[in-house]
Amino acid sequence: MEKIFMFFLALHILTGGVSLVSGGVVMLSKKGDQKHRWLGKVYFYALSTACFCAMPMSYIHPNLFLFMVSIFSLYMLLSGWRYLRIKEVSDFYWIDHLYLGILILAGIVLAIWGILLVLQSKNFGIVLFILGGFSLNFARQDYLTMRGKSKYKNFGLVRHIQRMAGSYISSLTAFVVVNNTFLPGAIAWLLPSLILVPLIVRWSRSWGRLSNKFVS
Repeated sequence: MEKIFMFFLALHILTGGVSLVSGGVVMLSKKGDQKHRWLGKVYFYALSTACFCAMPMSYIHPNLFLFMVSIFSLYMLLSGWRYLRIKEVSDFYWIDHLYLGILILAGIVLAIWGILLVLQSKNFGIVLFILGGFSLNFARQDYLTMRGKSKYKNFGLVRHIQRMAGSYISSLTAFVVVNNTFLPGAIAWLLPSLILVPLIVRWSRSWGRLSNKFVS
């Protein structure tokens, strides 16, 4: 089993590194051009592979947190990919509802886990609680969008930008945490979000066209 773990670990590190580099270039490149689309595919498949590798790793060496984070990252990635193909509410399929249900469950588990750790005076619980909150907020956005209550007319494009950038935050966070040697643990986990979330808000406002249904 240890050899299997090392295989998945090596593949996880390799594809995680590729996603980190390609995702950074995608975020900085002109949106919608050929380079953006090509590198976007590289990023999608690389990060997908890294997340899928994390699942057997978290089973062989039991790590519920690694498993939950991989679920969160996969949801961001897959929903971001799906939103490129969704122009109307009728474009949502059963798979989108399945993704939503999994995210809600993961968000609840992370939030409760975080609260329990905080009650035990373990500050890392704050990180888990925030991640759970992010998960439930994204689930809320998707639920409202599926019901035709998004504030954006071009909600597919806006959600694509938000989710793909969110998945990159997960990849970057993993890199920072694993290689961190001087930052406090909670700061290392939250720093990528503190830097990139304002950019996501800015891009959403720049690319989004408001509708009359100002809900989410």
